[in-house]
Amino acid sequence: MVKPECEPERERGDCMNIGIIGAGKMGEIMIQGLARSSKKGKHKIQATTRSAESAREITQKFSIDCHTDNLKLISSSEVILLCTKPHQAGPIIQAAAACFGSSQLLISICASVSTKQLKDWMGDTHAKQIPVVRAMPNTPCMIGEGMTVFCLGEHAQQKHLKTAEEIFSPLGKTAVIEEALMDGATGLSGCGPAYVYMIIEALSEAGVKVGLPRKIATLLAAQTLTGAAQMVLQRGEHPAAMKDEVTTPAGCTIDGLMALEEGKLRVTLIKAVLAASQRSKNLRESQG
Repeated sequence: MVKPECEPERERGDCMNIGIIGAGKMGEIMIQGLARSSKKGKHKIQATTRSAESAREITQKFSIDCHTDNLKLISSSEVILLCTKPHQAGPIIQAAAACFGSSQLLISICASVSTKQLKDWMGDTHAKQIPVVRAMPNTPCMIGEGMTVFCLGEHAQQKHLKTAEEIFSPLGKTAVIEEALMDGATGLSGCGPAYVYMIIEALSEAGVKVGLPRKIATLLAAQTLTGAAQMVLQRGEHPAAMKDEVTTPAGCTIDGLMALEEGKLRVTLIKAVLAASQRSKNLRESQG
């Protein structure tokens, strides 16, 4: 293995050689986020894609080294980000197992792929000792307002968690949970932006229904959700208490809330998270 330019035993904030396997949608988001934190050349970033054409496009778009050789990337990286689709993860890890070393860190953002599966795919090689951090980011990471949830694999330590947090913190907020809860995190924050977009769309349609121009209606809906979410994050109070602040006696809001309760919005959103969480579990089990 080629010795990385940045040693694994490092102080937080030092340079890192980071390799991204799979420069697709989430891979590009990771590249953008790392670029924001690497304006002074803080990290050396390279990536791989499945085709030479897409590799050239990524190279031109982000001014990084992008190619199609996963073995080359792994051998020259201190931290490897696995950003492929779940069904691609197994074959890639199995084919490259001999290139991994225990001094490296593997961070997987593959939905529904457990740290145990990653370890098993390493086979009977020294790579089974590699520390693994599993991460579940969501698409708002693209604008630095994302949510990333971590859990640690068998050989991962706090220093590896700190490295993962350093990489993902430019993309938004982070949290750490037990791996048994990752399916739930996938169903809530991983899939959650889609639920919110549907709510914004519905509120925008309602605005059009009552006579607002569509552009204004969408602005009102999106900014209202943004402002309300920031209030929850900044004040740290229970959402129900903050809802009560808006709901004045015999006012307009209570009638709107009654309509939402009649439409079972609350239970429908709960069911959406449960359904997505179950699907995450099923996908993992189907991969063995």
